[in-house]
Amino acid sequence: MDDLETRELGYFLAVAEELHFGRAAVRLSIAQPALSKAIRRIENRLGVTLFVRSSRNVALTPAGEALQEHGRHALNAIGAAARAARQAGAAQSPLRFVLKPGGDAGLLSPILAAYARRPDARQVDILFSGPADRADFLHDGRADVGLLYAPFDELDGLACETLRTEDRVAILPSGHRLARRKSVRRAELAGETWPRWKGVPGGEGTGPEVADVVQLLHMVTARRVIGMLPRSLVEPLPPGVVCVPVTDAPGSRLVLAWSRREQRARIASFVAAALEASERGTEIR
Repeated sequence: MDDLETRELGYFLAVAEELHFGRAAVRLSIAQPALSKAIRRIENRLGVTLFVRSSRNVALTPAGEALQEHGRHALNAIGAAARAARQAGAAQSPLRFVLKPGGDAGLLSPILAAYARRPDARQVDILFSGPADRADFLHDGRADVGLLYAPFDELDGLACETLRTEDRVAILPSGHRLARRKSVRRAELAGETWPRWKGVPGGEGTGPEVADVVQLLHMVTARRVIGMLPRSLVEPLPPGVVCVPVTDAPGSRLVLAWSRREQRARIASFVAAALEASERGTEIR
């Protein structure tokens, strides 16, 4: 039988991600010899070699790379199916709302207040994510709805409603050559040092890595980098930092998003409350 058990697939993925049997064993809380035997059993069952092992390193073979790519999706799908079953069996299960810390443009409290006033409101669990994985929370079922920024966040496979559209601003130290300008163009920012965002592959930044806006502002204050983001993500500004509108930068949209697989009826009331709060633009009491 060539089928793999979920547990075995988890063992393989741990080694594939760590590329080190010892670290993978610690991560899985099992003995290293037991893990090595489990991987050999998988290779024997599939009739392929998954890892090239030497005394100094471990590397994936082409067969291992294929299993890693498809195996990760398989485990995510199994997890999503289990969560969906639990949710379907609990009519009053909490609604899980994911956002980036500070990434709500001041709408979090108004949205929650508007939703709480609805007769069908449920408990809302707030989840915070990293810079680039909110869409993953929605795709794999960890969250029901989320606040995302387009075009920064990937919206493929998601349904969404736009809550707010914003222009982007350059985030500069107060002594910067452009800090006193009323506006700038992107060409005027050429040659500046931009940050590398943790967990966001393919960026053009060459400066220090930052994990969130707070770290970015610290780096701007220290004159290590400059940034460009929607204004709501960086206000209120700390001392020593200024924002200058970038006139030719594409605008960004703050959107409420959910998986297209999600039953709209289950979250319709929350979506309506978010649109109401966005339209009113002030905190609902």
